[in-house]
Amino acid sequence: MLDDKDKGMDHRESPYTVPATVERLKAVVLAKGIAILAHIDHSGDAAKAGLTMQPTELLIFGSAKSGTPLMVARPTVAIDLPLKALVWQDGKGTVRVSYNTVEYLQKRHDLPEELLKNIAGIRVIVEEAVR
Repeated sequence: MLDDKDKGMDHRESPYTVPATVERLKAVVLAKGIAILAHIDHSGDAAKAGLTMQPTELLIFGSAKSGTPLMVARPTVAIDLPLKALVWQDGKGTVRVSYNTVEYLQKRHDLPEELLKNIAGIRVIVEEAVR
């Protein structure tokens, strides 16, 4: 596993392809009643431009109920919300899901401890998706 904790990211390996992992992420997010706000297929868009890259897709999800209190407390957190999960394949074929850690977001924006629960579920979401 990659070690980017000092950079504020966590990475989980997925036994599935990038598209299958994205679909699993979507299913977990929706099952938790969280809205999917965007799905960006970076590698698909690259292909449309005549370029190639490893499969790479970004899922953006969240809810106003969870995010708004954080943004009211610390407006700068809006640059990192809604939550994002990057699903990507490296040159060796390993698929990973990467996301900003809650600890990183808390430190970066000096988020109040009592509001961290609003975004702490990202770890569980990702772990469920790659199980």
